[in-house]
Amino acid sequence: MKAAFTTRLDFEQRARLRLSPADADLTEPQRSDYDLGPQERPRTGVVLAPSRAAVLIGLIERGDDFGVLLTLRPDTMARHAGQVAFPGGRIDAGDGSALRAALREAHEEVGVDAERVRVIGQTPPYLTSTGFLVAPFVGILPDDFTPSPDPREVADVFETPLSFLMDPRNHELHERSYGGVVRSFFAMPHNGRYIWGATAGIIRGLYDGLYGDAGKD
Repeated sequence: MKAAFTTRLDFEQRARLRLSPADADLTEPQRSDYDLGPQERPRTGVVLAPSRAAVLIGLIERGDDFGVLLTLRPDTMARHAGQVAFPGGRIDAGDGSALRAALREAHEEVGVDAERVRVIGQTPPYLTSTGFLVAPFVGILPDDFTPSPDPREVADVFETPLSFLMDPRNHELHERSYGGVVRSFFAMPHNGRYIWGATAGIIRGLYDGLYGDAGKD
């Protein structure tokens, strides 16, 4: 069994040593929705350039643990309706950087004050099957943070313990059939919340980067 979360301090030390700097312009994914089912990857020649997006993996101090800030997308959303997600979205031309986009989106969606986020670094981008190259940034929020969700983009806001998400015993492999093709993915059900797909894939990438062997299984 690989290592897992032990203390908040240990996590921070690992993150500062192993995450890429927040200002690095990373464009090559190391993880994707295709990792567990490479047969689903689109054929060469029909793959369009992915749209760039950014998310904030927001951590809130909870004793010797962190709470990970997560949102539930409304059922009315055009993409990923009803799914659990990190605050985030598309990188706009006026953002200037992926980090600024992640912080802007976190502010718009749940009221995160960018000036009060202590950004630690970023993991390699994650490629989704819906055509997004997502840059995930890890940042610590103040422990008195109170979410103010935008109901147009967020149906609910909740926390999941980082200790749970950084324990590989909780990284379940699930399957679903889409258009006759069976897709495999990570899922991390917790307290009635079904964390799966790209969100779970990003979490798994963070775990492997900090606790796994050279960031790989």
